Amino acid sequence: MPPHPKRKLSRGRRDRRRAHDALAAMALVACGNCAALIPAHTVCPKCGYYDGRQVFEPKKKKAKKE
Repeated sequence: MPPHPKRKLSRGRRDRRRAHDALAAMALVACGNCAALIPAHTVCPKCGYYDGRQVFEPKKKKAKKE
């Protein structure tokens, strides 16, 4: 059988151990072409540009018929 703890860990000790487990906020940068906020080092999904050149043509949204 594996060893078991002799005493219950206090909330403070437990929480100090978990202090580094929080998720960090994603760093967003402005697209150089359309100024949309995107993650760094990724192609802009709105305009299709990366590093000053167009990588793909973005899809155009269809107009809704009423």
